[in-house]
Amino acid sequence: MRDEIDRKGMALLSGGHCATDFASGAVPALLPFLTEKFDLSYTLTAVVMLVVLVSSSVMQPLFGLWSDRRGALWLLPGGVAIAAVGIGLAAWAPSYWLVVAFVFVAGIGVAAYHPEGAKLAVYVSGRKRASGMSLFNIGGNTGYALGPIVVTAFVVSLGIGWGGIVASVPVLVVAGVLLLNLPYLAGRQPSGAVRAEAAESTDDVRAMLVLTAVIGFRSVAWFGLLTFVPLWVVSLGHSKAQGNHLLSLMLLAGAVGTLVLGPIADRFGLRRTLLATQALLTPAILLFVFVGGVVGALSLVVVGMCVVGTFGVTMVLSQLYLPRHVGMASGLAVGLSMGLGGIAALGLGAVADSVDLQAALVASGLAPLLGVVLCLLLPAPRRPKPVAATPTPAYPLLD
Repeated sequence: MRDEIDRKGMALLSGGHCATDFASGAVPALLPFLTEKFDLSYTLTAVVMLVVLVSSSVMQPLFGLWSDRRGALWLLPGGVAIAAVGIGLAAWAPSYWLVVAFVFVAGIGVAAYHPEGAKLAVYVSGRKRASGMSLFNIGGNTGYALGPIVVTAFVVSLGIGWGGIVASVPVLVVAGVLLLNLPYLAGRQPSGAVRAEAAESTDDVRAMLVLTAVIGFRSVAWFGLLTFVPLWVVSLGHSKAQGNHLLSLMLLAGAVGTLVLGPIADRFGLRRTLLATQALLTPAILLFVFVGGVVGALSLVVVGMCVVGTFGVTMVLSQLYLPRHVGMASGLAVGLSMGLGGIAALGLGAVADSVDLQAALVASGLAPLLGVVLCLLLPAPRRPKPVAATPTPAYPLLD
């Protein structure tokens, strides 16, 4: 086990993560143009988002299981390429249902990349698992943020068809780079002895189920805020631009939190870090709703750091709970639980329609409280056995 992170390997994996999430972030950017092109209702527009959410999230554990059983390094360049082709063809499609089909294909590419990429990110992280996962996730965060900016610029300049095709070209280039570097990445996989040791380990399924629920409640709050923060700001009499600025502030804080909380988790422990951040979410969200102003803006900074910043923490925990199925664990942590949380957050729209927008935001804020209770039930992961001749240093992230 390496003491330091393999920088080249992590750069490749984080770059692939950036490319796949760029394709994922392109979908909401295309929606206004698709709505105008096909004269879509709100329901049909929402179907496009639901399709990409299902294909990119719910299918990830299946790809993870495939990766664990057979090994599937080819999913790295393959997943990125499929995501690029799907988005490009969705923008070019002459009919609405073809758009839906190609968006579904793009989501499959996104789902294919994440478990294999996250599993290999463990191997190149060495002993600094949480820090390594933070670097892996910052690529995804960056890609998702760049997607709407770049795609919108190309579509406005070239039209939706050519704009979508041109925007997919950089993603295909990344797929090519990953393909050329597959031999290097293959060399970063553990030896046969290490794989045999993992095969003799025992998965803690109960702990993984609890952790999946924690991530689900966290994502309910996150998707609720992503959906309703701009609308809430407008309902208070402010401009749409101000609402989007607050949303951007929350997303930027999440990127900073990704870099900050990884090393903190390596130093003080995964479960402690997760519990502390979950406990901060409810008061921060309620401060945003009921106080607002500068306090509300700072509260969104806290929310962004605590939610996005712990993506890597929960991913490492899931891999430690399921040492025999690291790929599937990554798919559960990144895909299924996030996807289910996003689908559950759709119910917040019904709350907003039947009661009001404030009630939906308050419900978003209360969801993480259940996550706090569940965090207290998370057991300490089993300590991994040392595989090197050198003594194993203290391993506080297990606490």
